[in-house]
Amino acid sequence: MLDEFKSFIARGNVMDLAVGVIIGGAFGKIVSSLVDDIIMPVIGAITGGIDFSNYFVPLSASVTAPTLAAAREQGAVFAYGNFITVVINFLILAWIIFLMVKFVNRIRIKEEQKPAPAAPPPADVLLLTEIRDLLKKNG
Repeated sequence: MLDEFKSFIARGNVMDLAVGVIIGGAFGKIVSSLVDDIIMPVIGAITGGIDFSNYFVPLSASVTAPTLAAAREQGAVFAYGNFITVVINFLILAWIIFLMVKFVNRIRIKEEQKPAPAAPPPADVLLLTEIRDLLKKNG
């Protein structure tokens, strides 16, 4: 059973998946920081500091709090502002990933367009070339 487990782990696709998950987690943190710390403050400055995350509709008369976190403690709320913020973050994230994939595809196309290095001729062709050259020299 241990040998079978080693064989399973040693397969290329399992290792590729593990690397992809680790890189994806790290990349997700980078993109989240980009969106939260760089892009959203700029959007907030452009829109005059509008923060959608605290927009909500109370679903109970007992909810009187001005912030979403406090309102959730008081009762049920319809948090449409948080949804708008998540959608905006998703669209920004999707745009960034699109640009990255486009960049990688452009690099891949350039690499594919490079001419492949010429393979050396087979041994029989080399031998025939030598014979031809010797016949020209002697003839």
